[in-house]
Amino acid sequence: MTEGDVSAAAAFDEFYRASAQRVVHVVYASTGDLELARDSAQEAFARAWQRWDQVSAADEPLAWVRTVARRIAISAWRKDTNRVAAMERHGELPGPAAPSEDRVAVVAALKTLGDDVRETLALHYLADMSVDEIARTTGAPPGTIKARLHRGRAQLARTLTDRGEGDRDDRPS
Repeated sequence: MTEGDVSAAAAFDEFYRASAQRVVHVVYASTGDLELARDSAQEAFARAWQRWDQVSAADEPLAWVRTVARRIAISAWRKDTNRVAAMERHGELPGPAAPSEDRVAVVAALKTLGDDVRETLALHYLADMSVDEIARTTGAPPGTIKARLHRGRAQLARTLTDRGEGDRDDRPS
């Protein structure tokens, strides 16, 4: 860091310490939302730091930061207002559906596999990667990838078959 950078950082730090609370108070008084006021002020100071050479040369740096903070708060308020209006018009979006029994069983079975085997299966079946692509990605030889796929499929089949047999209601007592 050069001497100029150090002095600019020190000047900004002093400016921040002297004025941050005042900016928060102004935005809070405007919005009535303390969290929004703090977030907006923080973002405004971050933007001021990015342009500190220009902002510090302005006639009133505090006015610049205050204006930016208020605009950020207004923008956030508009987004929130539009989101609420859309919800009132269209209703809330349905939440995610509960996972099926099969999905829960597969996830539980995957958790029983070793990390390398699970990663290999995920890359092959979920990312549609070939054996050679997986080998390049993981740094393992193609033969090792084939063995992991074989071992993983066999372990999943055993785990899921065992679980399926344990869940049947028609099992002998």
